[in-house]
Amino acid sequence: MKRKSPARTESAVAPEILEQAQRSVASDRILAEPRLSVPPKRVPRCVVCNGEASSATPEQLCWVCRRLKISAWREVEQQAPAQE
Repeated sequence: MKRKSPARTESAVAPEILEQAQRSVASDRILAEPRLSVPPKRVPRCVVCNGEASSATPEQLCWVCRRLKISAWREVEQQAPAQE
């Protein structure tokens, strides 16, 4: 058996106040929506560790992997004269 909802003839809130509240909520929604026309900035990823890479260099390496690569080159250069 369903209950009947009581018929409401009066509103507890004045229509002017209700309309003003609805307009303010609508303006808040417009301000809160993200702008869809601007795509999110894509951050390049390091090919070695998948960390955040710098877009200023042609290599896709983060600063840690880049430093490791440079130090490995230096080690190789220092070992080459000793072998000759």
